[in-house]
Amino acid sequence: MLKIENITYRIGPRTLLDRASTAINPGHRVGLVGRNGSGKTTLLRLITGELDADGGSTETPSAWRIGISSQEAPGGPQSLIDTVLSGDAELADLMAEAETATDAHRIADIHARLHAKGAHSAPARAARILAGLGFSEENQQKPCNAFSGGWRMRVALASLLFSEPELLLLDEPTNHLDLEARLWLEDYLRRYKGTILLVSHDRGLLNRVVGEILHLEQGKLKLYQGGYDRFEATRRMQLELNAKAKVKQDVQRAHIQEFVDRFRYKASKAKQAQSRIKMLARMEPIPEYLGEGSVTFAFPDPKALAPPLYTADEVDLGYDGTPVLRNVSFRLDADDRIALLGANGNGKSTLMKLLADRLQPMAGRVAKSGKLRVGYFAQHQSEELDLEATPFIELARKRPDDLDHTIRAQLGRFGFSQERAETKVGSLSGGEKARLLFALMTNDAPHVLLLDEPTNHLDVESREALIQALNLFKGAVIIVSHDPHIIELTADRFWLVDNGGVRTYDGDLDDYRTLLLAGRGNGAGKDNGAKGETGAKASADVAGKGGGLNKKQQRQAAAARRQGLSDLKKTLNQAERTVHQLEKEKVTLREAMADPKLYEGGGDDLAALQKRLGKLEKNLKGAEDTWEALLEEHERGNA
Repeated sequence: MLKIENITYRIGPRTLLDRASTAINPGHRVGLVGRNGSGKTTLLRLITGELDADGGSTETPSAWRIGISSQEAPGGPQSLIDTVLSGDAELADLMAEAETATDAHRIADIHARLHAKGAHSAPARAARILAGLGFSEENQQKPCNAFSGGWRMRVALASLLFSEPELLLLDEPTNHLDLEARLWLEDYLRRYKGTILLVSHDRGLLNRVVGEILHLEQGKLKLYQGGYDRFEATRRMQLELNAKAKVKQDVQRAHIQEFVDRFRYKASKAKQAQSRIKMLARMEPIPEYLGEGSVTFAFPDPKALAPPLYTADEVDLGYDGTPVLRNVSFRLDADDRIALLGANGNGKSTLMKLLADRLQPMAGRVAKSGKLRVGYFAQHQSEELDLEATPFIELARKRPDDLDHTIRAQLGRFGFSQERAETKVGSLSGGEKARLLFALMTNDAPHVLLLDEPTNHLDVESREALIQALNLFKGAVIIVSHDPHIIELTADRFWLVDNGGVRTYDGDLDDYRTLLLAGRGNGAGKDNGAKGETGAKASADVAGKGGGLNKKQQRQAAAARRQGLSDLKKTLNQAERTVHQLEKEKVTLREAMADPKLYEGGGDDLAALQKRLGKLEKNLKGAEDTWEALLEEHERGNA
């Protein structure tokens, strides 16, 4: 069992952990959650002994090995498979000693221990883990220093998983993983036999992998049963009950205090007054809940442009004369919400760079509105921020003609108070830097938002705020994310970037997850339901199916089909808005009919409301039927 008892830790004047206590049973998988900067990573480092607590202690069984996510990527000439094998220090030492040992008893002990650790199957196990995290058999034999930092962080994770510690401490393990590798990791962790303490802001991961949530808030730890959704519901209910209990207690205290103030100096009531003073002293006040502050996002609305915003016809994209994507054709409209699927390295970011005008096509044609503005978010952009500047200065450099209050208003859209707007960028948390990038990329009210892994450093509350802001945004959104939760709630179309092409994917994320898990070991992602289509054939699906027509006729047919689907989608959206408006009117009408005063008169007003309600319900039924018919037609058009 992992025991944390009255642990306290301070950084300067700030107390991160204040006599925090909890216990985690062996074999349990627990998610550690809390706002950015609350001390989650610090707690993991206290458990490993890397940091010394100012008070209290952590305790684990002496036989337990503790493994924690590495913050540094491995390097050097050693192959990936050998790097992972060396992640189990005991196994590596035993293998080395087996080559040199001469004492018969020691040799017997070594081989017994090697057998217990499954040394004969270790290379195969290491290879399976690397394959799950996206490394082909060929790449597993390449040296570490041949890969980028993000891929080497995957190797570090593979080494940790291979070592199979009894206590596995994971700090945002999905940050460097694409959706495909993340799905494999979920499945692996669900079957892990040891104890897991997992720091993550990924709601899906916390719902599907862990059985308990450990919440760190205001220096205290509290353990909840269930995944993240259950934790959120339970905590919300507790806060509501505490608020009601506080109101009730405040009324009771005020009543007692009133009696004391009135009679404490009256001889006949003095004894009773003293009794009530003691009662007040014994009544422990229920503290008012002081939240940690909400995070907001608000993307400015762009000015309307005539459709389409952007079109591409048979475009080739690549670098240094080598194509990454071929024959890419698509149309982008203002109401599009598109998620890009596909493994890392297949070209998702390349496609984003085309739309952001950071990469020119090698062949083919693109067309876009001359007034089109694009906001592009990529995680690596945080490295380009001036660490000595403040958010206010960074934004003022982009908007030199704006007044101070206009700049502060834009920062305020993304949760920057006046104090944080004047804080040096180098002192901001990862989540705050991400929000600053959002403020910078939308400073000119773009028509299209290109979001390449926008959630890596955002906590759960910030991710929910981002989802709400994207759903309210009146422009187009194209998103790449390893977080299925944000994709499911913001995207209504999928493009699969795979095999050197881009095509529509008609399934949902559950279909995609099943497909990946079924084929991950044999190169899943190569087919993904395309039945061996080439990149050129697959990419044609984005624009439309052309049958036996020539390329010119195919483009014309695809353009007509896109226009028809665009018009149909606009009609469908209008029908949906009509349904929502009628439902809202129905709720308002029912609330009016629930007013007791309505029944005190002669009944004329009630009869009028009942008549309105009957007519409204009839209109609502008709609107719902229209919406359902349009939805079926739209789905057939996308088939």
